Amino acid sequence: MTNYQIKQLNLSEYEKCSNIWDMKKNVTMANKFYGELESGNRITFIYSENDEFIGEGSLVFRNDDPDYTIPNKRIYLSRMIVKEEYRNRGIGSIMLDYLIEYAVNLGYGEISLGVDTDNYNAKHLYEKKGFTDVLFTGADEYGEYVKLLKKL
Repeated sequence: MTNYQIKQLNLSEYEKCSNIWDMKKNVTMANKFYGELESGNRITFIYSENDEFIGEGSLVFRNDDPDYTIPNKRIYLSRMIVKEEYRNRGIGSIMLDYLIEYAVNLGYGEISLGVDTDNYNAKHLYEKKGFTDVLFTGADEYGEYVKLLKKL
């Protein structure tokens, strides 16, 4: 069994997330997430092995989209990603379980997320973990996606 750790991201280590996803290619998103972390609206958890950042997932408390958040009731699972060469090893499942449990411990009754319709592996994982209520199906500048909900 691989020795791993999941810990809350310290703002001073934010740049290390570029090991997981290309922050320079996604500057607008990286800056938005940093601002949300700074304000306390986003908490991000890092999955690491031997101090290497391999996966991340966030919980967002307030979002402009009412499908994603309802104050004190529904929390938004945002930007769950595993570094490409580490996928299909169960890391996403471990992280998802951790984030769901964290949301329950915060007292939330629902958790929502958005996933690209062509991201079959992620959709399968989310459905397997109980994200079975479809809130919305549509498209944005990144392509077609679906919003899913899980009752906690």
